[in-house]
Amino acid sequence: MQLIYLIIFFILGTYFGSFYTVIGLRLPKHIDFIKGRSHCDNCKHDLSVFDLVPIISYVLLRGKCRYCGTKISPVSTYMEIFCGVLFALSYYAFGLSYDLLIALGIVSLLIILSVSDLTYMIIPDEVLIFFSGYFIIINTLNHGLMYSLFYILSGFALFFLMYFIMRLGNFIFKKESLGGGDIKLMFVIGLVLHPFLGLVLLFIASFIALPVSFIILLKKKQNIVPFGPFLLTSFALIYFTKIDMNMVIEWIRSL
Repeated sequence: MQLIYLIIFFILGTYFGSFYTVIGLRLPKHIDFIKGRSHCDNCKHDLSVFDLVPIISYVLLRGKCRYCGTKISPVSTYMEIFCGVLFALSYYAFGLSYDLLIALGIVSLLIILSVSDLTYMIIPDEVLIFFSGYFIIINTLNHGLMYSLFYILSGFALFFLMYFIMRLGNFIFKKESLGGGDIKLMFVIGLVLHPFLGLVLLFIASFIALPVSFIILLKKKQNIVPFGPFLLTSFALIYFTKIDMNMVIEWIRSL
């Protein structure tokens, strides 16, 4: 039975991954992602239902547009696979529970904001507002109002911590060191994670981002790297591995 659920969540994840990619690409450009028809970026021909089946359509069309033969970017297909795997992993880790809803929210944030931040270096406010409300509602339904209020305060604590880091970075480097979207994203993360786990998240995100930044600097001679995807990757790692405060305290004591 569990295998059937894993397959169902994987298939759902591929469809959501396709939709999330569209949101991430269209929302920063203020293009309607709900009513607007999907079309080929080259010939502008509207795509049919058969052209939009996640993964399968790309494979059957051999990565080319059915109408003009132009090569299709594989980004959407990668995101479909990635989201499908993470949806299935969410069910495997948390089963049918409120924790599963939180996990699916984290995966959704990861896909949408990674696409928008890596493409345009923009984290849309609309996405942050939606998922702020989503996490608050799930927390309240699962644990009650007081629990939800604590994590709203946690969100503000991480927001102001990130704001302080930005101001410090701006002072040291004499230029913008963090985007406003990263600061607001930390508020959303705080709605799920304890403030001290937020500190652990910043450490992990920076640890992952450092070698990637060096590679980008060497290959592209570019010293601007979107930090949002690293924050969200660390967010997912902490939540899915179920790291809690007791584990962090024991780790600190061992050091």
